[in-house]
Parts: sequence; structure tokens; C-alpha cells
Amino acid sequence: MTSVEPGTVKRRRRGADLERALLTAAWDELTEAGFAKLTMESVADRAKTGVAVLYRRWTDKSDLVLAAIRHYRDLNPVVIPDTGDLREDMLALLGDINTRREDIATLVGATFAGLHDSAGLTPEDIVLSVLGDGPRRTDAVFHRAHERGEIDLTQIPEDVLALPFQLLRHDILMTLQPASSERIQSIVDDIFRPLVMRYNTAAGNSAQRASPKT
Repeated sequence: MTSVEPGTVKRRRRGADLERALLTAAWDELTEAGFAKLTMESVADRAKTGVAVLYRRWTDKSDLVLAAIRHYRDLNPVVIPDTGDLREDMLALLGDINTRREDIATLVGATFAGLHDSAGLTPEDIVLSVLGDGPRRTDAVFHRAHERGEIDLTQIPEDVLALPFQLLRHDILMTLQPASSERIQSIVDDIFRPLVMRYNTAAGNSAQRASPKT
């Protein structure tokens, strides 16, 4: 009977372990070969498995690519700051997004034509698929600022709160480069904060008009 050296038995991957390996292989293939050259077969080869394993989980390569981008995003979460000041929180948050999400945004920009041609996805479809449309982790920054009395979330429109992130994402997608620190500061100080102050002032004036005179 042939003896087996310790460590030479390869454990068969199953369930979540297998899916993580497949998504990692898809991400690596996407970043190295690009969307056009990526195939279900090339990902299966990289993951050292059969192509049928991929098709049991994803319908086609567009579906697989979007899942791989989401997987990479989840492995590299944005740090939610808590400096005690909304301006400093926003500068830190946008700076971290600029660093951690630049590679994802660049990749989405580079693969958009392929995703559009193969799956008919619009830019909005891709953003929603990759980023999701549920509650954002970044909302914690605004809720803490509200609790400190810096802003009034009952008065500020959702579009105003989303604007800094949309501007940063637009810059990265259009240039395929991270934004400069000067651009991030401008988004916060020249665009976001004046809008927030406008709604805070309006809310304060309304409260004064509604209060009874003594």
C-alpha cells in the first residue's frame, strides 16, 4: 500500500469556499486579461475546476463579472470615520473611497462596453448591481452628525447627501484615475457644505417663525 505524505491530500472545495475561489479567479482573470478575453472556460481553468461548476452559479460571463466585482468590494470595505466633525468625516470618507474604490470604478469603466454589448446593461444598471440600492454604510456619518446637531436630516434632501459620492464616482469613471485631494476638498467645502448649510438655515428660520412670541 502506497503511503501518502502529510499535506499531499487536496481538500475538495465546497459551498462558500468554492464560490470564493471562483469569484477570486474571475476577478484575477478580469484584471489581468480584461473583459473581452475573459471566458467562463478561462476562469474555470484558473480556478482549476470544470466550467459546469460556473454555469451552475452564474448564467453567463457578465453575471459572473458583476458578482466578482461585488465580491472584491465586500473584501475591501470602506472605513467609516468618526472624527466628531462632519467636514472631517466627509474628507476622510471620500478619501478612503477614492483609494479603495478607484480600482473597482476603473474596472467598471473599462468593462462597461462589454457589459453593455453582452447583457444590455446601462450605467445605472451596473452601478446598482455593483453598489446596491439598499441602506448605505456611509449613512452612519450623517446620522452621527444629526445626533450632534450639525445637520437636520429631516430637512436635507437625499440627493444632497448622495451628491458628494456621485461626483467622486463620476470623476473616477470619466478619468479612470483617482481624484486629487484638492478635488475632494472642493467637493466637500465648495459644493456639499454650502448646500447642507442652506437647508439647515432654512430649517432654523422655519422653526423661528413657528415659535410663539413671548
